[in-house]
Amino acid sequence: MTTTEPRAELPFFLRPAGLALLVGLLTALKIFAASNAHFVEDEAYYRIWGLYPAPSYYDHPPMIGWWIAAGQALFGDTVFAVRAMVIGSGVIGSLALWRTALLLFDRKVAGWAVLFLNTSLLVGIGGILATPDAPSVLFWGLSLWALAELSESRNANWWLVVGLMAGLGLLAKYSVLFLGAGIVLWLVWVPQARRWWTSWQLWAGGLIAVLCFAPVLYWNHLHDWVSFYKQFGRAGSGGFTFKYIFEFLGALIGLMNPLIAVLAVPGAVILARRFRNHDNAASLLLLTVLPFLAYLLYHSLHARVQANWPAPLFPAFAMMAAVFVAGLSAAKMPWTRLAQAGVLLGLIVAIVVQLHAVWPITGTLARKDPTFQLRGWPEIGAELKEIAHREGAGFVATSSYGLNGQLDFLLKDTVPVVQVTERIRYIMAGDPDLSLFDGPGLYVAVERRDKADELQDSFGQVKPIAELTRTVKGVPLETLVVYRLGGRIGPVFEPIADR
Repeated sequence: MTTTEPRAELPFFLRPAGLALLVGLLTALKIFAASNAHFVEDEAYYRIWGLYPAPSYYDHPPMIGWWIAAGQALFGDTVFAVRAMVIGSGVIGSLALWRTALLLFDRKVAGWAVLFLNTSLLVGIGGILATPDAPSVLFWGLSLWALAELSESRNANWWLVVGLMAGLGLLAKYSVLFLGAGIVLWLVWVPQARRWWTSWQLWAGGLIAVLCFAPVLYWNHLHDWVSFYKQFGRAGSGGFTFKYIFEFLGALIGLMNPLIAVLAVPGAVILARRFRNHDNAASLLLLTVLPFLAYLLYHSLHARVQANWPAPLFPAFAMMAAVFVAGLSAAKMPWTRLAQAGVLLGLIVAIVVQLHAVWPITGTLARKDPTFQLRGWPEIGAELKEIAHREGAGFVATSSYGLNGQLDFLLKDTVPVVQVTERIRYIMAGDPDLSLFDGPGLYVAVERRDKADELQDSFGQVKPIAELTRTVKGVPLETLVVYRLGGRIGPVFEPIADR
């Protein structure tokens, strides 16, 4: 329900020009950080997906791999190329959020929502990381935008767009299934939405979503549904406990930006009051959040919820906070000041952390520093190249996917890097010919995850030759052990066909 509020009544920072300036400056900062800060482990692993585009993968659906492949096609096999599409998605997501909030509420809510999303710590700090969360957040948000357009225009053809966006979201993360559940709840709860049950476009949109998801279904069918078992096997797998729920809520509030999270609570209360009257905007926003949030709360009572999992809900949380702040009167100025402080806090933290990722301010926090995964890898790569050359190594073996991804990138122009465990992660690339392992090679592992003993049956020589320490500002982060391998005497790993 769009209002006719004059643009002149809004302060500059809430107008489209002010918002565009803010998003543009933050995007420029992200481009700088994305180009100059090294990978975290998961990004390095997903980079390999980009080199081998496939219908799906063991860990997740394929969208982040496809995004990375597109970036690599444009910018080569570089750190920035892996992150390029992610940065672009932040701009598109902000535009979609502004339009969604404008359609469901008004221009003031739209302005605050964009401010709050871009100054949430997850987006402000993590907005450069190439993980499946980025496309998941984008397509969840675009699905909500299409639903808002549908509600405003009452043009049934928008269901086709909803189906396409939701289907693309399913190609990012399986969690988008909860969005579908929320849409069904909205169709049941809101009287004016029930009319869509008789629309052929609704069912055609559902079919489009299924067709988009078909590559993942086909891949899992060929591979014994292994990805589904991995992801859906997490649900409620542990016994009942309160051990993790406060950790989950703390991480959610922290990554949302604590000051903005405080504002989202009364915003949710306001919407809940409207929800009781079957208000369309309030119902759409709350019901598309409810199923996934309920699952995350349930999961937190049985096992740890990873801090990034709620990411697709952050645009909705930003709108909830915006609903509260936009409705404040002049008499409630302290709340507005809190909102402005939250935006300022998010901006300061985003700027400091992005710059810290490139130019470390200090190393005293060591592994407690959230950027520690980025540190010291180019130096490790240079040392390993020297060792590989000295030892005449024809390959480098690893036994963890994160380290394998880092070394594969660092040594890409010298020797092949092969993870000899969990080969199911690399089905898209296939196993290398065993003749690769006939000559001398290296095995590299993080000290606390060293599995050299397991290679004794594969190689006649497994000899430690070096220890390399990853550091930041002279502070040690972790030690990598390097072994010389030689004289292959047995299988290195099972062929894919036997798994």
